[in-house]
Amino acid sequence: MRYQVHLPPQFDGTIKLPVIMAIHSCGMTGYGWNSMKSTTQFNRLADSEGFIVVYPTQRMFRNTINCWNSTDPREQHRYSGEPALLAGVAQQVVEAYNANLAQAHVAGASSGAGAAVIFAVTYPDVFATVTSVAGGEYGLNPDNPNSTPPDYTARQAWSQMGDRARQVPLLVIQGEEDAVVPPLVATRLVAHWTAVSDFVDDDLLNDSLNLLKKTTTVPSEQGKHSYTHTTITAPDGSSLIESYLVQDMGHIWPGPAGDGIYIDHAGPDASAIIWNFAKRHPKS
Repeated sequence: MRYQVHLPPQFDGTIKLPVIMAIHSCGMTGYGWNSMKSTTQFNRLADSEGFIVVYPTQRMFRNTINCWNSTDPREQHRYSGEPALLAGVAQQVVEAYNANLAQAHVAGASSGAGAAVIFAVTYPDVFATVTSVAGGEYGLNPDNPNSTPPDYTARQAWSQMGDRARQVPLLVIQGEEDAVVPPLVATRLVAHWTAVSDFVDDDLLNDSLNLLKKTTTVPSEQGKHSYTHTTITAPDGSSLIESYLVQDMGHIWPGPAGDGIYIDHAGPDASAIIWNFAKRHPKS
């Protein structure tokens, strides 16, 4: 698998820096034309904050429009297919650059977001957090999302985790006007991941987590989209799930500095939000 690694000025081979793997959407590449690198501008943020960025690119001829095959059940298991390849990239980078094992994070857009959520299920021992930008749950039926309840796909996800099961913090960013991956899918993803965490807690779906939910609305100003920020936190104050629902935004990556076809400069800075979420949640 082809991938590019960005090393910040702080890298000297001895300091164990965090890592973010950024997985592109359909119609994009990791670091070539219309890339995840140019869209997210993670390199600029990495240079100021001190973390490593990894940009994998889908293999040629695997998909006609360069999507990740995250809705294919054959690509949703540990030790095989795309999950094994991408997790292998992350592990290779951690070893090659002496990175922080507790601070390896994954963020994806659209089909890449689906792949990122699959990682949280199949490799919860590798990734500290997962971010989904316009993506869906593990086991989602993209043709009919409501064909199964989120609790059902949550049980599938928990079963796939096996003895590696842990509560992986999840960040969700979703446009209210997304016609490709509608807001319903993001709502399901939050319900799905809450149920997964409940299963991990005590092997039952019984709402035993005593979660605290808080919602804040940030109004539109100076040409920026308004958005609703919701946090679902555990009793110890750590975020189990955070979500951003952005008004007037479609199927696109939000950020003021990005460059590419799939960028909305009026949206909140997704890259900064992802990094802030990641650094607050190292893997214990």
